[in-house]
Amino acid sequence: MADEAETIGAYDGAAAELAESYDRPELTGIYASIESLLRDPVAGGLALDVGAGSGRDVQWLADLGYEVVAVEPAAAMRAEGVRRHPSERIRWIDDRLPALDAVHRLTLAFDTILVAGVWQHVALGGRERAFRKLGTLLKPGGLMVVTLRDGPAPPGRPMHPTPLGEMEVLARSHGLEILRVERAADAMGRADVSWTTVVLRVPDDGGGALPLLRGIILSDDKSSTYKLGLLRAVARVAEYAPATARPCVDALDPDVVEIPLGLVAANWIRMYLPLVRSGLPQAPGNSGPDGLGFAKSGFRALVELGASAQDLRPGAVNSGDRAAMVRGAIGEAAATIASMPANFTRFPNSDRRVFGAQRARGRGPQGTLVLDVPTLRGWGTITVPGSVWRAMTRFGAWIEPVLVAEWARLTRRYAARMGMVVEPGQVEAALEWQEPMRSTVAGRMAAQRLFASGRTVECVWSGRRLTMASLDVDHCLPWSAWPCDDLWNLRPADRRVNQHQKRDLLPSAALLASSRPRIVAWWEYAWLEDPLLGQIFVREAAAALPIETAATPEDVFSALEWRRLRLRQDQQLPEWRPVL
Repeated sequence: MADEAETIGAYDGAAAELAESYDRPELTGIYASIESLLRDPVAGGLALDVGAGSGRDVQWLADLGYEVVAVEPAAAMRAEGVRRHPSERIRWIDDRLPALDAVHRLTLAFDTILVAGVWQHVALGGRERAFRKLGTLLKPGGLMVVTLRDGPAPPGRPMHPTPLGEMEVLARSHGLEILRVERAADAMGRADVSWTTVVLRVPDDGGGALPLLRGIILSDDKSSTYKLGLLRAVARVAEYAPATARPCVDALDPDVVEIPLGLVAANWIRMYLPLVRSGLPQAPGNSGPDGLGFAKSGFRALVELGASAQDLRPGAVNSGDRAAMVRGAIGEAAATIASMPANFTRFPNSDRRVFGAQRARGRGPQGTLVLDVPTLRGWGTITVPGSVWRAMTRFGAWIEPVLVAEWARLTRRYAARMGMVVEPGQVEAALEWQEPMRSTVAGRMAAQRLFASGRTVECVWSGRRLTMASLDVDHCLPWSAWPCDDLWNLRPADRRVNQHQKRDLLPSAALLASSRPRIVAWWEYAWLEDPLLGQIFVREAAAALPIETAATPEDVFSALEWRRLRLRQDQQLPEWRPVL
């Protein structure tokens, strides 16, 4: 840690001088021998530059066609980079090896990772962790380029040896293959310094998670639909609430995340409510709630009440009898998940569990139940192998249909054995994930309140002053791609702009950045000035966006930019780049 602080301090203290020396485009000639491997990225290709300095290589990657996340821990160097390379294709972030915690919280996957002139600063004891953290950020087939420095350290910048053999061992240990090794003299003409460039590749899905999931879904013995229920409940967290995951520091395997057991249980209930209401069997001989271990008093009360998905989604507030029902149902589901599917879902030919469930004793205060992230963790946690978690976040569009198809097949098989007649499509309809109906009512009511108080309401995209006649409420991240009526995703727009220009397009990074002052002002006036709405805004943002704290609207906006980038990468949505 002392070495790290000294190194960062040295780069901070000499940022202007170092940037002037290093930030020369001709120095990217060091990559000439490998540039052909990185050229022509697929549309929306994403690169990560770790230790980006003042941005020379960041700009090179952007010029190749990538969108780039630039990681730089030295604040003064980062400021130089932002000043020297303003581009909508580049986003800067304060983070560092070996942990890269801030990058991992973004749940992005990269086509290319560049670690240039950095490895010598990583202490020997942290290199295995650093390599693993880097490797898990790569997409299948993704490339990682690492440069290894040989030569004496400049004064004030501690450095460690970087043998090629170490890189070869790390690659073998973590399932990466070495594609190319290139040796070269120092591009800045230092006679006592030379470099070795190593290009590595992820050859498959990055950890064998897809074959594992396929085996659990299609091949595992199942005495009920519970294993499918657990997989799907976790997959929904990975898709819609990835910010609730955090590294599991107590796990023997360092590549493990933990997510709130209460959130998994709430998703479980949301899936099983329509199935049980329809009398569709979820185990041999089952019909309705009887015979299902989790369907006790709380769940049965929700069935009778006609509870909806809205009552169980992150951020929901339940009071009175409904709070007691939801609290009881989540506790019942959490107990069943821990004792049944989490306990019996194992790795192939092994007694080792895929998921680890740690139930907690505390349930928080009685009375009103707010399903925020701390409360959902109050029921305990579920641990998920890193490779499985990444597969779920990156390949959810493929995993979900396989899960639903197998669940429907299993349900029909149980029904046939019981002599039940199941209409075509009936099971699939019951298995459809129920989100609240698309609604912009909250946004429209907020605008009406502001109009009534004499406040000006502007189209966040164009800046035009709105009236009730010209007002539309827009989903910033399109509903068609990501169904989300959270308050942070609703904003006022000119009706002509929203209905004839933006529609279901994703706002470009540049457009979102230019609209920032108007969006932040809307959040403050529409939501945060109201104590109740402000709490809902913060809870919803914390559950859905990659954010540690929603202390300010600026925090939420930064997290929104990262969520936009992930949606762009995951679904390759067409972008809206208007001339307003």
